[in-house]
Amino acid sequence: MLPVPHSAHTPSDLTAFGHLPQLREGGCVALFVFTEFPMWRASILTLYPDMFPGPLGVSLSGEALAAGTWALETRNIRDFGQGRHRAVDDTPAGGGAGMVIRADVLAQAIDALPDDGRPRLLMSPRGAPLTQAHVRALAAGEGAVIVCGRFEGVDQRVIEARGLQEVSIGDYVLSGGELGAMVLVDACVRLLPGVMGGQTSADEESFENGLLEYPHYTRPLNFEDREIPEILRSGHHKNIAAWRRAQSEALTKERRPDLWEEFVRKGSKK
Repeated sequence: MLPVPHSAHTPSDLTAFGHLPQLREGGCVALFVFTEFPMWRASILTLYPDMFPGPLGVSLSGEALAAGTWALETRNIRDFGQGRHRAVDDTPAGGGAGMVIRADVLAQAIDALPDDGRPRLLMSPRGAPLTQAHVRALAAGEGAVIVCGRFEGVDQRVIEARGLQEVSIGDYVLSGGELGAMVLVDACVRLLPGVMGGQTSADEESFENGLLEYPHYTRPLNFEDREIPEILRSGHHKNIAAWRRAQSEALTKERRPDLWEEFVRKGSKK
């Protein structure tokens, strides 16, 4: 199948980000928003393209999609399936439960995309944990090709032959990689220039400095006999910063001893 051609739509054609221009060729769906500048691009290979954009089409990521800050394309792996029924999987070699996505089918789906240097990722529970540092590195690039696994997994040979980097969003198993792909894309898009407005918002979030984020408060002053801490009402910015830092350290030590140990280790080397 040939790649879907570019759309002639421009950002001025978009009256609302809930109605994005779409092109379909077979089971392939592409969402295109064009500007004169390069944009961050996510190409998703999935058996369920209709799951997208899903939550990526609303709020910050949806507004950025409509504004042309990033682009989303989905490709249906089944378009490259074998035979009359477009089979994409087969029984595992050596026996066992479930089915495995075929190497030849997935390789064709990957090869139908341009080899433009973007990293090729496979959402997998056995992958390397997705960290904020990894997200920042991806957001600083041109985007990613993301393969959403299903069934028992993907034939190891295509993982090796196409240089897929396995990525996990946590120590649990989902029905497929689509939700994980959405998590990864959302984490990257919100870091793109202009998406969140103020860079300070990102710099103080959990994991940016190796610590969990401090607690937040806002009006009303008194909620069910619980008041906003007095230090936050003092107007003394240096003391407020010190309080927030202490809170971040205490929360990290209590809830994420693994992060705290790494934070202390790095601090001792300075």
